[in-house]
Amino acid sequence: MTTNAAESQKPATLYFEDVRVGDHLPQLVKAPVTHLQLVRYAGASGDFNPLHTDAKIGEMIGTGGIIAHGMLIMGFVGQFLSDAVGPNALRKFGVRFKGMTRIGDEITCIGTITEKYEADGEGRIGGRVQAIDQNGDVKVAGTFVAALPRRA
Repeated sequence: MTTNAAESQKPATLYFEDVRVGDHLPQLVKAPVTHLQLVRYAGASGDFNPLHTDAKIGEMIGTGGIIAHGMLIMGFVGQFLSDAVGPNALRKFGVRFKGMTRIGDEITCIGTITEKYEADGEGRIGGRVQAIDQNGDVKVAGTFVAALPRRA
């Protein structure tokens, strides 16, 4: 679930001719992470590590409690990119996990276009993305390449 203002509206199409290096993609703000969300993600992903669902385990191994699946946070960034450039536009997407996400953290996904070029007959953009929490702590950082449609 997102908390963006225009949640029910389809994002405007980004066209290759209209973007510039340095442009920011429209951010995606996710609702605070919940225990139920982590249990559901465990079932969907098959990752039943109790570190993601059992606070006692997190305390025992030194993480201070439950932490979210890193791949869930990467999925938030994937949703952000799909919303921004379209579901079929991504050509590359990769991240590095930078910090632990906890129950109650509100994750905001942000991105900046760092390059614009032609490849394989497509107008492509490349950029940097991050998922940050309400305190500005980076949880995930990565890069992407997307092919954008042309106006003509």
